[in-house]
Amino acid sequence: MKVSEYVQFDAIGLADLIAQEQVSADEVQAAARQAIADVEPKVNALAEHWHDEPLPTRAEGPLNGVPFLIKDLAISMQGRAHEFGSRLAQGTGSTADSFLMQRFRRAGLVTLGRTTTPELAVSTTTESRLCGPTRNPWDLNRSAGGSSGGSAAAVASGMVPVAHATDGGGSIRVPAAACGLFGLKPSRGLISMGPFLDEAWNGLAVQGVLSRSVRDSALLLDCMTGPEPGDPFQVAPAKGSYLSAVKQVPGPLRIAVQLHPLNGQRSNPLMVETLQGVVQTLEHLGHQCELVDLDIGMSWDAFVEMNARFWASNTAAWLDALGAETCRPLNGDWLEPATLALHRYGKALSAIDLLAAMDQRNLVSRQLGGFFQRFDLLLSPTLSELPPVVGAYNAGQEQLDGLGWMHRVFNHSPFTALANISGTPSMSLPLSQDAASGLPIGMQFTAGAAGERLLLSLAGQLEQALPWRGRTPPVWAAQD
Repeated sequence: MKVSEYVQFDAIGLADLIAQEQVSADEVQAAARQAIADVEPKVNALAEHWHDEPLPTRAEGPLNGVPFLIKDLAISMQGRAHEFGSRLAQGTGSTADSFLMQRFRRAGLVTLGRTTTPELAVSTTTESRLCGPTRNPWDLNRSAGGSSGGSAAAVASGMVPVAHATDGGGSIRVPAAACGLFGLKPSRGLISMGPFLDEAWNGLAVQGVLSRSVRDSALLLDCMTGPEPGDPFQVAPAKGSYLSAVKQVPGPLRIAVQLHPLNGQRSNPLMVETLQGVVQTLEHLGHQCELVDLDIGMSWDAFVEMNARFWASNTAAWLDALGAETCRPLNGDWLEPATLALHRYGKALSAIDLLAAMDQRNLVSRQLGGFFQRFDLLLSPTLSELPPVVGAYNAGQEQLDGLGWMHRVFNHSPFTALANISGTPSMSLPLSQDAASGLPIGMQFTAGAAGERLLLSLAGQLEQALPWRGRTPPVWAAQD
């Protein structure tokens, strides 16, 4: 199989070829490794890749033999390194598969490596000191987003059709928007974090995938979901598969439209123009759209501080544990300035401070719960600006305290974190492209509790109405 043939297929398409014996799994792996060799030096999306992962012994999984990558965070793969994008954790590894890794294996996926992440995922750009900056395949001078930027760059450039990702404040949707991919953040509790975690960031963070097609994400969601022993939170099974939802026509839906973020800034006119065009398409499809002034029950500053308490307290505990494991000091030799600032901020918080943040989370969640009684979905831009130039996001971070860093993170992606607080599903779709720069533009749809099937149904409809499959970036693994 030539690389130019390999990149034409999504994960389901490759699995079908293998099942029909039109191509062998070995040939697909060889094409994937050649694709990695072709584009990885340009985008720097991988923390590590390997050539010794065996093929599945039984052809039972729906994606048997399909190449895959896991993010260097929140998932454990037996015998592989697990470094969280940090020099502090360099050389640490996993002694057993996490539940999600076991499910990826049962799906038939063949994992070829780990993707890059910012240090401990506390950023929405992927430019760690451990691995260096991950670059956007659409413009190598631009950020690929984060914290799942390595996975996004790998999928967008054609290395693999789908890759593991996580999302604690937008880390699936931000790189999806930056790199022109489909990214769905699932509901809290839908995918197990176990057995080594009960929840991450007090439930703000979830796991999922990034893909080039809606159906790939839907099928992987079918493979990933379902409770595991000891899970503290569980979501009732969906009525019907997620994959089947992609082909079901939704609606008509009541869709609220948010043009500008809650931080007082204005979305780039390009984002507003794109959103207005999407609204016209939605109305043509029979949906009802209404412009709203979103009220989350608190000010923007209070919202950021609430999130900062979750992020910083969890980061501080995580760093203390890593420092004890590696016998390395928590200083600038091993950690980046922003991470150290969050550690200091987290260590200064009390248990009462964290409980207060939980009360505020309840306030926002209840407010949104009422909102989704009136509307089926909330539409906004995924990002308020195009992806920043590499280096701009992290500039001057040593001058910021923990709360100041959180304001920088949330001002970069002011639309995404709301769904992490509420625990509801949210997705970014690459529905447009900037004519001047060629960069993709993502639009975000957020649903109420357990609304994944509704989101996937609309995503399938929009994938047909505003197709993105034919758009490929300048850095694309299609050269033989």
